[in-house]
Amino acid sequence: MILTVDIGNTTVSFGVLRGQRVAEMVTTEISVPKPKLRLELKKILGCIKKKFPNFECAIICSVVPGVLDLCEKAIRQHLKIKPIIVGRDVKVPMKNNYRNPKQVGQDRLVCAYAAKCLYGQPAIVIDFGTATTFDVISRQGSYEGGIIVSGIRLSAESLFQKTALLPKISTIKGPHTLIGKDTQESILSGIFFGYGAMCCGLIDQIAKKIKGRPKVVVTGGYTRLMKKFISKKATKIDKDLVFKGMGLLHSRKVQNAESAKNH
Repeated sequence: MILTVDIGNTTVSFGVLRGQRVAEMVTTEISVPKPKLRLELKKILGCIKKKFPNFECAIICSVVPGVLDLCEKAIRQHLKIKPIIVGRDVKVPMKNNYRNPKQVGQDRLVCAYAAKCLYGQPAIVIDFGTATTFDVISRQGSYEGGIIVSGIRLSAESLFQKTALLPKISTIKGPHTLIGKDTQESILSGIFFGYGAMCCGLIDQIAKKIKGRPKVVVTGGYTRLMKKFISKKATKIDKDLVFKGMGLLHSRKVQNAESAKNH
């Protein structure tokens, strides 16, 4: 059993991985003062340790350096484990064809690797997180690059912040109808039906570009809400893809270490 930690731009998610199944997941917001976040991490790790006392290891994937430092220290202190950091202690074993490979977030690479290993190639990974990202894996299994679009929550917040009369959408939920009958319904319809149509169109364009029929793997925090809007295009819905990717990286690291011992 391993502890996987995904540090994104708005949340930290802890996934307890047993084989390739997430047995428990806990998420907390990071947009709080550091002392409060430190206490929240202590509380979460304490609950996890009580329920799952024995971990083989902990592995962290992060796009926020300051929060990575807090999480690493908290895991060392409360679980007595030195965590493995993706990108520093273990590399994602994929050819990266980005012009500047360092610009690709480790979470995107981990999800691309998991999609390749679990579902095959070519593939497109759509991650509905703070940003909505599309990551493309070629028929040869290399990371080709992708597309980044403003995320669902960011879109709703920007409408409220940049307009005089549009309301704040406090709860992001799927719309009841395509044609909204009030302003809130109209905004939700624009977000969900709009993002759904965009995703379907981009999938078709990417498929033409890579000259194949890619697997389409959908993941991220808004997967449950978005899946019905792109269900005809999605090959696989896997909200735990990043955790499974970290599990695969750990397994590979262990196998390589054992192989090196035997030789």
